[in-house]
Amino acid sequence: MNRQAQAAVLFLVGAAVLHAGATDLYLRYVKAGLRPLLLGAGVVLIVAALATVWYEVRGHRHAEAEAQGAGHEHGHAHREPRISWLLVLPLLALILVAPPALGSYSAMRTGTALQAPFGYAALPAGNPLPLSLVDYAGRAAYDHGRSLGDRRIKITGFVALDRGGTPYLVRMALNCCAADAQPVKIGLTGHIPPVLQPDTWLEVTGTYTGKRTKDPVNGGIIPFFDVSGARPVPTPHDPYDESWNN
Repeated sequence: MNRQAQAAVLFLVGAAVLHAGATDLYLRYVKAGLRPLLLGAGVVLIVAALATVWYEVRGHRHAEAEAQGAGHEHGHAHREPRISWLLVLPLLALILVAPPALGSYSAMRTGTALQAPFGYAALPAGNPLPLSLVDYAGRAAYDHGRSLGDRRIKITGFVALDRGGTPYLVRMALNCCAADAQPVKIGLTGHIPPVLQPDTWLEVTGTYTGKRTKDPVNGGIIPFFDVSGARPVPTPHDPYDESWNN
């Protein structure tokens, strides 16, 4: 691939990164805090592409001037195989097609990533209290619900079913990017909707229960949640949960 083609690919990569960073598309690849780095990388790639074109044009004109001064005719540049432009197709896919967030298939084949929290902050007022799934799971598993008490809690996540049909509510937790996403799971008990479809997003309301089980994949703790009400909700703006390592 010649320099013009290299510059075109660099420009397209930069444009794709800028497009992802300027829209919600980047949330399907990396955590929200990396947005400034993505935008900066996109700008650097585009500047590098423009600089490559400028140096190539400048060098081409200089070579033509030397050839004319020496009385030589300027030869035709060697053409690169057109198949090399197929490298652009993955970039177009990045721009035009947003990959789905990881869901129940990945969650039930990966062990829970639940970790013991460093501490348990006092819960704010609210009835029911909105709480992240990771926060609830940590308090339920490692604090045995002492910081939860009998508070009514509201949690959002997507549905996953094990082989026996037991329903779980899951959020995929990020360290850096979607490639390292791992599930945090809570089991559901109580007044569960009679029909649950995997990957459906639910907002459940209920209270802490001491029921728990072990994840068959890695033996990690999976606490349960006693459901008193549930309703389907749209997929959230950011489907991944970043609170576990903050």
